[in-house]
Amino acid sequence: MADKVAFELVSPDRLLMSVQADAVAMPGMEGDFGVMPGHAPLISALRAGVIEVEGATDSPERIYIDGGFAEIAGDRLVVLAEEAVVVADMDRADLEQRIQDANAELAAAEEGEQRRLAEGKVAVLQEMLGVVR
Repeated sequence: MADKVAFELVSPDRLLMSVQADAVAMPGMEGDFGVMPGHAPLISALRAGVIEVEGATDSPERIYIDGGFAEIAGDRLVVLAEEAVVVADMDRADLEQRIQDANAELAAAEEGEQRRLAEGKVAVLQEMLGVVR
């Protein structure tokens, strides 16, 4: 059994991260879960939240994803995500402004699909703001 997990974070257009990690924690649809070397094979849907990668650098790496899928096979973990942002790169003031703008869009939105999309945008931005330290 290997002592590290080969972790890859992939978006539709590129490889965002490829590291050897001690453990990776992620937000599963049925609850948070962690992957360590020797984990059983699994495919899981992921909800929006933070992936925490331990052991690849001196301090845990935190990446916000807007949801996706995780595939675990042997000592390899691949996460497919539409969007991923390193939490340390997030700017609180920028997120707060984006939330204000999204709330204005929501207030002006018609009922139906336009309103549902605006509500989703506000929720995602608030979730992102909640992970910024």
